[in-house]
Amino acid sequence: MKTLQFSKFTAVVLLCFFALFTSCKKNNDNPQDQTITGVVVGNADFSLLEAALIRANLTATLQGNGPFTVFAPNNAAFVAAGLDTEAKINAMPVETLAKILLYHVLPNRTPSSAIPMASNTAVATAANLNVFVTKNSSGVFVNGAAVTTADINASNGVIHVINKVIMPPSGNIVETAQANENFSFLVAAVLRASQGNTNVAQILSGAGPYTVFAPTNQAFINAGFASTAAIAAADPAVLANILTYHVVAGRVFSSDLTEGARPTTLQSGNLTITLTGGAKVKGNGNPSASTITSANLVTTNGVIHVIDQVLLPSN
Repeated sequence: MKTLQFSKFTAVVLLCFFALFTSCKKNNDNPQDQTITGVVVGNADFSLLEAALIRANLTATLQGNGPFTVFAPNNAAFVAAGLDTEAKINAMPVETLAKILLYHVLPNRTPSSAIPMASNTAVATAANLNVFVTKNSSGVFVNGAAVTTADINASNGVIHVINKVIMPPSGNIVETAQANENFSFLVAAVLRASQGNTNVAQILSGAGPYTVFAPTNQAFINAGFASTAAIAAADPAVLANILTYHVVAGRVFSSDLTEGARPTTLQSGNLTITLTGGAKVKGNGNPSASTITSANLVTTNGVIHVIDQVLLPSN
C-alpha cells in the first residue's frame, strides 16, 4: 500500500514538472515581441498605424534588426488625416501607403537626446527623402508635427509619437499647387504673372527653399478675382508684386512661427505673424489677418501654408 501511494505521489510530481517545463519552453519559444512592430501592436493608440503597416506589408520590416527610429502617428493623427478607419487605410494603394509610412522611418536609432537644438535639420528617411527635424524650447518637431511622447524603446530602435501624419513631397511648389484643385486660381495667377518681367513660375520651381502662404480659390474670389479668366486679364506686373509678397525665403514650418515675427518677403515687404487663437499672417494692406487653415505641405523645394485671404503689400 505504501508503494502504491508513493507511486501516485511521484506520478503527480512528474506530471506537474512536465507541465511546468512545457509551459516554460513554450514561453521561451515565443517571447513577447519587443520590436517596433510588437510595440505598435501592443499599444491601443496605434491601432490605425498597425492597420497601415499591415496594409503596406511593413510589419516584418519593422521586426527586423534595424536599428530604426519611427516618428509614429497616433490614432488621432490618422483621424485628422482622413484615415479614420481600417477600410479607408485598406483602400489606399500599397505603394503609396508604404512610401508615406517609410517617410516616418529613419534607418538608425535616434533618441531625443541625440537631436540637436536646431531648426529644420535635414534627415534622410527610409523613403529616400528628407524630413526636417527641429528641436527648440517648445519641444521636438518633424516637418512641423509635434513629438508628443518621446523615446519609447524597442529592441530594434526607438519610437517618437507625433500628432500628425507627415506626407512626403510629390513635386516642387508649382507642381504641388497644380495637383491641388483648390489652388487653380493661384496657379492661373502664377502663370499670368510669369508673362511679365518677373517669372514667378520659374522662381517657385527653383531650388529654393521657399515658404509660400498660398491663398485658396475662395480667397482669390473674395479679393475680386471672380474667375481664372479675370486673373488671365490682370496686369502681370501687379500679380507678380502680389504673389512674391506671399513668398518667404527659407523653409518655415508652423513650429518655426513666433508671435509678432515680421518675415521679409521676396517682394521686399514684411508680413506679420500672430499665434493667438491660431496661426495667422497679415499683409500690410489687409485690414485683418489671414488664418493659416492648413500648414506644412512639404514640397521638394520648400513648404506651403494654406491661407484664406490674398495678402496685400500696401493700402
